[in-house]
Amino acid sequence: MTIVDSARPRVGGVDTHLDTHVAAVVDPNGGVLGVESFPTTPAGYSALSGWLTSFGPMERVGVEGTGAYGAGLARHLAEHGLIVIEVDRPNRQARRRNGKSDELDAVEAARGALSGRVTGHAKTGTGNVEALRVLLIAKRSARSNRVRTIVQLRHLMFTAPDELRQRLATLRVSALVSDTALLHPDPDDPAVLAAFKATAVILARRVQGHDTELAALDAQIEPLVKATAPALLNVYGCGIDTAAVLLTAAGDNASRIRSEAAWAKICGVAPVPAKTGKTSKRFRLNQGGNRHANNALWRIVLTRLGQHEPRTVAYMNRRLAQGKNKSEIIRCLKRYVARETFRALPR
Repeated sequence: MTIVDSARPRVGGVDTHLDTHVAAVVDPNGGVLGVESFPTTPAGYSALSGWLTSFGPMERVGVEGTGAYGAGLARHLAEHGLIVIEVDRPNRQARRRNGKSDELDAVEAARGALSGRVTGHAKTGTGNVEALRVLLIAKRSARSNRVRTIVQLRHLMFTAPDELRQRLATLRVSALVSDTALLHPDPDDPAVLAAFKATAVILARRVQGHDTELAALDAQIEPLVKATAPALLNVYGCGIDTAAVLLTAAGDNASRIRSEAAWAKICGVAPVPAKTGKTSKRFRLNQGGNRHANNALWRIVLTRLGQHEPRTVAYMNRRLAQGKNKSEIIRCLKRYVARETFRALPR
């Protein structure tokens, strides 16, 4: 029988999967107190949280995949007052030394949360921002499919019989879609012309269907953004879509991001130090962070430059005179925009 000192707080760790979650508890010295497996059901979540707290006060719980397989468990633990820490994939060096198993991954998650190697609080995923995240998934899919279909329709017109090509190939996208959707195959048409007309009508109406989907999604996204972060919309160049992406990166509990430097790192605009030997002032481009948020900051910068926003244009001209190229200057501007958007995040 294990004797548990209930006065000292414990740390938990969970390795998440589709059907089962494996949990571990370690003491303040990293010693393993127990490992157990639980099903990924509401009853399993309750059993897991009860098992964790049976070892005494629980300081925090490191959970892998809080945005994927561990999302439901992370919400459950947060609702029951436990601090949930988002754990990255297991340490590769430890995996090479000790092997790979779900139990070892759970223990590694607990020790990562205990040591401070992982410190980021997980997103709660229970408010407007989680709703925005889900809606943006559908919007990105509809938008990419719409673009792909328009390209197919445009290329179809390039190779169409002269009767169609001369009428439709040079039209703008909106006119091309509307005119093509009204085509009516004639029974007397040659087989090739009839096939081109039928295919063009299907593609055009598919684009119109995506337009309807996008309008419906926008009607749901806009009020959520305005209700959640009106200050973010006051940032020059930040529209509804851009604000929605930034809010999704921050999460419903944006207060978990303690500084604008941490927010810049989340957005992938914080320079990464690459100092070694006699090289003491070198930084490399940050390839990490949330790439959707990084792209959103880039769109804000380009909007400001395109609309000749005075501060942005003055900064661009000054750095060009110093010998910087435009790509480097835009990276710097994204860092400044990250500072502005951090101040506008909901608290």
